Amino acid sequence: MSKQELPVIASTDCCNTTLSSPLDAETATSLAGTFKALADPARLRLLSLIAAAGGQEVCVCELTPAFDLSQPTISHHLKVLRGAGLLTSQRRGTWVHYRVVPEALQRLADALVATGSTVTLT
Repeated sequence: MSKQELPVIASTDCCNTTLSSPLDAETATSLAGTFKALADPARLRLLSLIAAAGGQEVCVCELTPAFDLSQPTISHHLKVLRGAGLLTSQRRGTWVHYRVVPEALQRLADALVATGSTVTLT
């Protein structure tokens, strides 16, 4: 086999993927708690199911059949998501209805987007 020389391409764009303003310590701590709440597959699925309702409320009775988990376990996961500020809830009789907090999701999206980009959640 013969060796082939490859041309060196000078580029000023190389490795310029850092954020224009890195997260400060307080914001990083706050976001870490929110991401920690999402680090469980069941919680991530719960949030996804509620978000898929397009801003409408979802009753816990609609969520439970989608999982092979007990109702108390589902309620615990929903409590964690509420505590992280990702969901709001309203009790109606024996059932609790959940809704996504769009500003919380936007905050997470904004933290993950690189320099100068924006993401609009619908």
